[in-house]
Amino acid sequence: MTISKTALVCALMAMLLTSCFRLGEQIEPQVNYTVEERYLKNLPSSFSPLTESERKSSWGSEYLIAKHFAKELDLYRAITTYKRALILLSNPQNPRYGEMEYDIFLSYYLGKRYADALNFYTQSELVHTDYQFKAYHDLLVILYECYLKEDDQQHAGAIFYLLAKNYPETAEKIKVSTALTVGDLAYLKASHFSQDQEINGMITHFNQHKKSVHKAQLLNACLPGAGYLYVGQKQSALTAFLLNGLFIYSSYAFFHKGFTAAGIITLSFESGWYFGGIYGAGEAAKIYNERLYENIAYPYLSKKNLFPVLMLKTSF
Repeated sequence: MTISKTALVCALMAMLLTSCFRLGEQIEPQVNYTVEERYLKNLPSSFSPLTESERKSSWGSEYLIAKHFAKELDLYRAITTYKRALILLSNPQNPRYGEMEYDIFLSYYLGKRYADALNFYTQSELVHTDYQFKAYHDLLVILYECYLKEDDQQHAGAIFYLLAKNYPETAEKIKVSTALTVGDLAYLKASHFSQDQEINGMITHFNQHKKSVHKAQLLNACLPGAGYLYVGQKQSALTAFLLNGLFIYSSYAFFHKGFTAAGIITLSFESGWYFGGIYGAGEAAKIYNERLYENIAYPYLSKKNLFPVLMLKTSF
């Protein structure tokens, strides 16, 4: 009876401790795609080739060099050369000016410099473009992802409205792409996308194989290291078990021999390892789930061309 009461008290204490360090089950996956040079080369150019007179101009020469760098994904040199061409052209009313600004904007985007892309966009003539601009579709797609990456939901929503208005098919793809990229499984299950067998299969697979963050914390509270073992981190589990065991034994030995001050100091170190282990086990389970989800979502997003960069219709 005494043993069962002790076990009950330990279990309640473990639950209390884990509630203090509890992490949510919501995942924050990083499902990214890096575009390849050969993919971009297969896309048509956004704009018409330079005329003979344009090619012979000083800005035209810089433009051609910049475009060569851009096609090779030498994006830093492409951006600096395009900017030199803008200085030489120095006429914002010339349609080529806006075209070069777009290519700079695209270069920042492909280099995953989303904040730089947005800063450049807001200071450029591109803010005045509309559906008549030849690369308007791609401009909106890029803007949407840049704002999303910078966690600017308000501007992302405004751009999505323009996409839905002008390119409803792309907007629909963007909607499912966003949900899959951020791991919004609740939205996917509640929306009409739940009728897609592949998406349903992905969600089912993830739910079957994911680890419980709370369970990992509870296990680690009951036995230091058990939470890490639960998520497959054997080395971390062994380290946590040995460290906690060493500090617990040392604290007991100091108190037993009358070295109270040393015992208190050692016990304070142990409490740090113990509580840190509970939080760490939960974090390890969360990371495990995120990597699991990324490995499930990435192939589907790639196959269906649902990464925003794969929705671009033109290139340099």
